[in-house]
Amino acid sequence: MFKNNHRNLRSTHSRRRGAVVVEFAIVAPLFFVFIITAFEFGRLNVIRHTADNAAYEAARHAIVPGATAAEAVARANSLLGIVGTRGAIVTVNPTILGPAVNTVSVTVEVPMAQNGWIAPKFTGAATMRSVSTMKTERATGQ
Repeated sequence: MFKNNHRNLRSTHSRRRGAVVVEFAIVAPLFFVFIITAFEFGRLNVIRHTADNAAYEAARHAIVPGATAAEAVARANSLLGIVGTRGAIVTVNPTILGPAVNTVSVTVEVPMAQNGWIAPKFTGAATMRSVSTMKTERATGQ
């Protein structure tokens, strides 16, 4: 009688193993899609936040007397390079920072097509854009 029960348990275990394989085959693709999507949106959020910070830091650098637009662009690109951002365009307005300039605006544009893996399939040629505008710290001639 003991041998007979052992065969029944083995048969039930074998059938259950097959059910587990089928369940895994159904659920695994959805699970991995959720994991990859979460990773993708997390990465794009880090890039967006870095673009915001790069625009702010570049503008902060540009408002100081004696700073140049090229230095501000270099500062922004340095920060964007930390997270591996590709194809970013940094513009400083005005391009020449003289004593008569009252405000400086820095724009950072990051193309999603070059920085995402899945999202660009849905967003096309969209870009993440960050702008920071600050008043200069130049002394007025009073």
